[in-house]
Amino acid sequence: MADLRSDFIGIRSPNPFWLASAPPTDKEYNVRRAFRAGWGGVVWKTLGAEGPPVVNVNGPRYGVIHGPDRRVLGLNNIELITDRPLEVNLREIKSVKRDYPDRALVISLMVPCDEESWKAILAAVEDTGADGVELNFGCPHGMSERGMGSAVGQVPEYIEMVTRWVKQHSRMPCIVKLTPNVTDVRKPAEAARRGGADAVSLINTINSITSVDLDLFAPQPTIDGKGAHGGYCGPAVKPIALNMVAEIARSPETRGLPISGIGGITTWRDAAEFMALGAGNVQVCTAAMTYGFKVVQEMISGLRDYLDTREMALTELIGRAVPNVTDWNQLNLNYVTKAVIDQDACIKCGRCYAACEDTSHQAIAMRPGRVFEVIEAECVACNLCVDVCPVEDCITMRELEPGETDPRTGQQRGAYANWTTHPNNPMARAAE
Repeated sequence: MADLRSDFIGIRSPNPFWLASAPPTDKEYNVRRAFRAGWGGVVWKTLGAEGPPVVNVNGPRYGVIHGPDRRVLGLNNIELITDRPLEVNLREIKSVKRDYPDRALVISLMVPCDEESWKAILAAVEDTGADGVELNFGCPHGMSERGMGSAVGQVPEYIEMVTRWVKQHSRMPCIVKLTPNVTDVRKPAEAARRGGADAVSLINTINSITSVDLDLFAPQPTIDGKGAHGGYCGPAVKPIALNMVAEIARSPETRGLPISGIGGITTWRDAAEFMALGAGNVQVCTAAMTYGFKVVQEMISGLRDYLDTREMALTELIGRAVPNVTDWNQLNLNYVTKAVIDQDACIKCGRCYAACEDTSHQAIAMRPGRVFEVIEAECVACNLCVDVCPVEDCITMRELEPGETDPRTGQQRGAYANWTTHPNNPMARAAE
């Protein structure tokens, strides 16, 4: 069976599935349950400095976006960092690490932007025997209004400065958690690398208001008639997270920087996609909050089966897709496909026809008896019909053979390599 043991920046765990810093990792009771369920590691919920206590709301903390079947697509939370005393958290961390020495135990930290505050909390965390620290530069609500969280993560100079302090005052591996609430995530990642970070983790939650109560006229969750923006997570953010992970993995300035992938991971397949795009391990939150800690068992068995089938080692999966991520102008314009409808599988719902006729290229005809056929001379291979069809594999895309004439353009496949050489490209015409 595939070996899922993970060594991420020197932090070893029996598998690459960690729980992210969040409500599920707020206390010893939860973390012990998680380890018994099979999680390879945990990032303990964010600790703050000694001082005025953190006070969370006592009303609803979560908003939700449901799919038609009430499946949770996204969660919005307005919860702050841990509101439990620092000394209690430290005592519990030490106890858990003593009893689970083979599991990864990383501590998330967020303190004010001064060197002494970071130096003090790092010393306290080191005494617990924890395996590393994760710097929370991503939280978009509550703490950011106090000059922490994403208020730091949105300023590369601050990221570099604080990371240097952490590396100067601690022997522990340092992971910098990045906010997605920026224009270009590569810049914060570059700053983390300059500061000496051992790895980055991403994405943290996205600024959001999930819904508005149309009776109270207030954002949800609603606290005494008022609402605030929160942090959005769950399956809906996965595409955004995958893109940001890939951007860091393929950028020359950050290539080779270890990445812990976060964002909507619910199944083993989600995890494998993050790893293929460069993540050395993954962190999970919403799936555990939705289905419980034992969801990791499906992730472990699924990933192991996939690797066994492929006869691939876990290390071979990591970054496997990165060379195939490119810029639009490098895409192969010689590659031409056409939609094909399997008449035996078709249930005659007409969804493909309606979508193409109303919003696309009028490339599907409806024949007598509600028989739907592709008009190849109009098909641009946009894939919309495949995406809206309710029957899996009923509509597929056929690749034109080399030299075959495209009935839409009249050109043979093989005419232009990519947009750089295409005659419709203004830059190509200027070069001529």
